[in-house]
Amino acid sequence: METIDFKLEAAKEALKYIHEGDTVGLGAGSTIAHLVRLMGEMPALKQSVTVVTSSFNTRQLLLEQGFRVTDTALLSTLDIYFDGCDQFDKALNALKSGGGIHTQEKLLAAMAQRFILIGDGSKYVERLLVTVPVVIELIPAALPLVQRELQRLYPAARPQLRISNKKDGAVITENGNLLIDIWFTVFPPVAEINPQLKAIPGVLETSLFYQMAQEAIIAGKNGVTTVRPARQNTAG
Repeated sequence: METIDFKLEAAKEALKYIHEGDTVGLGAGSTIAHLVRLMGEMPALKQSVTVVTSSFNTRQLLLEQGFRVTDTALLSTLDIYFDGCDQFDKALNALKSGGGIHTQEKLLAAMAQRFILIGDGSKYVERLLVTVPVVIELIPAALPLVQRELQRLYPAARPQLRISNKKDGAVITENGNLLIDIWFTVFPPVAEINPQLKAIPGVLETSLFYQMAQEAIIAGKNGVTTVRPARQNTAG
């Protein structure tokens, strides 16, 4: 029996949203890589779109495919932005924690007239689960203060400075900052997480994309589904 690549199916659906001449933002991951290759098979589309990405790997793939890639700093708006995530709930609140580039990703999401999550259906949950951490990017000088404030705000949580497995020491972001993975035992009310964390001096951004996505395209054994947010119950 042929195995269906659900991420490829989601990418095929996402391709329908892109038009010639669009300014397109792309995140990271295997579903995005599928989308880049599908776009590359359409010469008129490839030659007319302008693309920006938060991901080194996606940028390399775009350049290999011959796309016109620009820098985020040269734009203020995007027609559309696609990205995957580690997990998202029925309100389309998403956790983008694994890659450690959430600050750049959130910037592109905020620039986009339309932000669409894409991926396989396993990422879709009723409520966000504590199996994925909330990650914060912080300036190095703020580390002791941030650690103290996290302990005060969330005494039951387990904050961990992200350490590199490729070199000795902490992971350093593209912005020259540090990352802390906050492992909750129970999530605080989702609406409160970003305001609480970003009120700590030195915290740049969090990996929680709260009420930012307009749609999600997910693929699974029941086919491809487009999900729109149920906003009425996001407090828990």
